[in-house]
This record gives sequence, C-alpha cells and structure tokens, in this order.
Amino acid sequence: MSNSILNNIEEIKKLDSKNMLGSLQLLPKQVEEVWECAKKLKIPANYKRVKNIVVLGMGGSTLGAHIIKSVFFDELKAPLEIVNGYHIPAYVDKNSLVVVSSYSGTTEEPLFAMKEADKRKAKMAIITSDGDLAKIGLARKIPSLIFSTNNNPCGSPRMGLGYLIVGQMILFAKAGLIKLSAKDVNNIVVALSKYDVEFGTANLDNNLAKEMATNLFGKSVWFLGAQHLSGNAHAAANQTNENAKRFAGYFLIPELNHHLMEGMIYPDNNKNSLGFVLFESALYDVRLQKRFDITKKVLEKNEIKYWSYRANEKTKILQACEVLVFGSYVSYYGAMLQGIDPTAIPFVDFFKEQLKK
Repeated sequence: MSNSILNNIEEIKKLDSKNMLGSLQLLPKQVEEVWECAKKLKIPANYKRVKNIVVLGMGGSTLGAHIIKSVFFDELKAPLEIVNGYHIPAYVDKNSLVVVSSYSGTTEEPLFAMKEADKRKAKMAIITSDGDLAKIGLARKIPSLIFSTNNNPCGSPRMGLGYLIVGQMILFAKAGLIKLSAKDVNNIVVALSKYDVEFGTANLDNNLAKEMATNLFGKSVWFLGAQHLSGNAHAAANQTNENAKRFAGYFLIPELNHHLMEGMIYPDNNKNSLGFVLFESALYDVRLQKRFDITKKVLEKNEIKYWSYRANEKTKILQACEVLVFGSYVSYYGAMLQGIDPTAIPFVDFFKEQLKK
C-alpha cells in the first residue's frame, strides 16, 4: 500500500475501525485521569519497608513495570521482578510487595499467581479498570488503583499505557519506593502532548514516525535500547507485534554485543528481511554510546538496514515518554501501510478460545 495513506485521514479512519488513533491522541488524558483516581488511594506506611517487589501481569499490563525498572533503576531501593506467568518466586513472603496489574481485571495468570502471594502473606496492591481483580480489591480492602477506560476508545490494553505506566509509577510513589511529584506528572502530560503533535497524523512534513514506519515496511523489526530506554524497546516490540502484525523483538546494549554480533550473518536473507531501530540517548553512559556507534558498524558490515531515533528530552522519564509516543505511532503507521486494522488481534482471540475448551 502506498505510504500516501499516512497523510490521508479519511483512508486511515476506514482501516482503523475501533479508533486506535483516538487512544493514541488521548494518552495525555489517560495520565490526567489516573492521577485524579489516585488522589483517593491510600497505601499503608509499612509498604515503604518491603524487601522486594514483584509485579504480576501479562502483555501491555506489565509494560509499566518494565519502564519503571529501566527509568528508576538507580533509585529503586528494593529489587523489582516482573512475573509473566502463573507462579511467584519462592522468596515472596510478608516482606514482599506484590503488585497485580491487569487492564481488564480478568487475566488468568496474575489472578492465579495472586492466590499464591496471598498464601504467603505478601503485601499487595492492584491496578486495573474492572473485572474480578477490581472486585477482589474492593472486597478485601487491598490498595487498588481503579481507572475507567474512557480515554482508550479502541479498548486495547497496549493502547492504555497512560493508565498502566503512569498508574504503576503512582502506586510505587505512594508506597514510598520512587519519587514522583505532581510537577513530574504534569511534565509527563506536556511531553506526551508535544510528541503527539510531532508524530501524529496531522503532521504531514518531517514526521519521523511516519518516516520510520515507511523504512520498516516489509521487514522484521528489532528494537535496540539501553539503560532507561530498555523498557521502551520492549514496549515498541509488543506494540509492533499486535498493532502492525509484524514479527518484532528487542535486544539491549551492552548484552547484545556479547552474542548477537555473530548472529547477523545467517540466514543469507537477513540483509533483506531485517530492520533495526536504535533508541539512542545522550543520557546513556558514554561507554554505551560508543557501543551503539560500533554496533552500527557491525550492522553495516553485514549489510543490514538500521535507523536511529535519538531522544531529545532532558530527563530519563521524559525521554521514556517521548520514545513511547514515537514507538506507538510507528507501530500504528505500520498497520496503515500494511492495509490492516491495528486493533484486531485474531490469533490472540483464537488462542483464548482454545484455552477455554
């Protein structure tokens, strides 16, 4: 499909039957809403003294935890583990904080793992919009951040990241585990709004998100990140899988420099089928910045196409917001170029139906 569709709002609306574009544009409103919801949330003072933190959830519902782990890496006073499954680690006990995250409130894996955490007397907190999880939180008086889905018209958890990412940040802050002020939240809203204008459909000229999506068309996409943008590489891969229906994944520098360098050679069609997106930042350790430069040389030697996006904001948290909007729009435009509805997830739906049998 011609890339002219990216500048044709009427054609975009025909493909985008559930209004994912509206969800993208409302990302700042999601943050404002979850901030308001959190004003009533009270978390016991002893949560501040936990020895470890475990976040339970699947898919988009734990992207917030991945970004928190990356952005607040040098601030978190307790180790944070993300569990995408049915069981919790053996170390979880009364000195642990278990955060149960499910956009729908019905995801079976975290609900099952939550029962194990309960038996171990772990301290718990919940973030959700509804479902069984909201009912459990209210009935048992577990600290719960319950948001509406008013600002996510397409209904996909992966597009409710304003709720999930900033909501989890707020939970962590109220538990005394990170610092997040009202000013910080306002700055997040401003940054999300700014980059929505920069990468949104109305920007017809020099739109780097449209340009990146066009470059990546027809390719398997691999996002490379580091340090505070590691969670963003994960988020961009998830959204590319589900929105653009594209085979995508992520690697992190410096780890990839210790194995992936030799994986570029075969199969022979790598040079035609792969596209790498490098999330770069002047806030990275200088040694990592050098590694990005050398990684590019290795890609060039293997004749593999790559493109960089260099974050512009001055702080780690705002760069994470900037790259989140960029990656979200790239995945959205990828679906438009493919001529497909970005919201529909037929194979995930098929899988869930099979599980019920």
